[in-house]
Amino acid sequence: MRTYRQLFRTPEFTPIFTATCLQSAAATVTGLALATDVYARTGSPFFAAVSMFGPSLAQLAGATLLLSAADRWPPRAAGAGLALLTAVLTALLALPGLSIAGVFAVLLAMGLAASVSGGVRAGLLTDVVADSYLLGRSALNISNGAMQIAGFAAGSALVTVLSPAGTLLTGAGAHLVAALVIRTGLARRAPRATGRASVAATWRVNARLWAIPGIRPVYAGLWLPNGLIVGCEALFVPFAPSGAGLLLAGSALGMLAGDVLAGRFLTPSWRRRLAPFLRLLLAVPYLPFALHPPMAVAVALAVVAAVGYCSTLLLQERLVELVPEENRGQALGLHSSGMLTMQAVCAAVAGVLAELTSPATAITLLAGGSVAVTLLLAPALRQPAATLPFASPANRPT
Repeated sequence: MRTYRQLFRTPEFTPIFTATCLQSAAATVTGLALATDVYARTGSPFFAAVSMFGPSLAQLAGATLLLSAADRWPPRAAGAGLALLTAVLTALLALPGLSIAGVFAVLLAMGLAASVSGGVRAGLLTDVVADSYLLGRSALNISNGAMQIAGFAAGSALVTVLSPAGTLLTGAGAHLVAALVIRTGLARRAPRATGRASVAATWRVNARLWAIPGIRPVYAGLWLPNGLIVGCEALFVPFAPSGAGLLLAGSALGMLAGDVLAGRFLTPSWRRRLAPFLRLLLAVPYLPFALHPPMAVAVALAVVAAVGYCSTLLLQERLVELVPEENRGQALGLHSSGMLTMQAVCAAVAGVLAELTSPATAITLLAGGSVAVTLLLAPALRQPAATLPFASPANRPT
């Protein structure tokens, strides 16, 4: 499979794509509405920011406690059930009089559900598109970016017209529709792994995944360089208050171009050749930011750098090759949760560095850190995945 048209002709891909779009748009809209409501009630920028990104931070807990369910629950039932649970939790946020403590308790539950849901969706994608995982992941990445842009625009309008509570209920409705799409559009499948989902099973599988030869550099490459560059982007507003929108739009454009490039046009051989350079491309264009380049140059650099985000697609492809089939859902869910957590951590680190130095200097320091990590990981990632031994049958998670 080499084209997006062929991808959408694949049975069951369209329901996955549609549900993903709905859930991404709903998360964006509700995050904006909740941050608006929390800030109006508390006057605290910190509480507003945490309320907007709380579910992403809570995914770390899900990755360490519940992620074994991604492979041990029937995918259709798990996907639909978790979407329905998220709809209910989102509706709870709209309850009048819900305390701030109650808000964060609900956000924790939403993050736990999202961590498992991400693993279920990623594992299901490997089943549906088989050897075209990279193309399918590329399409979902593109949709996620588009839905975030549309969600922020729609969310701003909805908050004004409907109020934050009405916007939260709208988001809950979108999650409910996603649950129906999953339930009616996907075929019933057996779980990939046997056994009961539990905290102990999650820890055991994570430990055994971590022991697979070649897996640690892949996870480090997925989490650290990416997170550090998200930290750079988190400083766009203080770097250029009047031009931050252009910088963010340029980054979104570059990411879109990179996803299309990697998913649609690069052959496997070219992906192997270009992967190291794409990982460096993610960071190198930010190195001159300490010199305060003109806005047009800064936007162009942001566009070029964001093309390098497609290097994470190539590492995801390598991850799928390395892990046993019955644990792909948990392995990919661990990647997603770790990536979101590291992005939040690096954004916080970026803020501290900017306070101690300046936004421009902090951007360059973070980019330099990303380059250093990429170069340190290069020897371990240079070996083709096909030559690395899988975990022995005795050590494979069950």
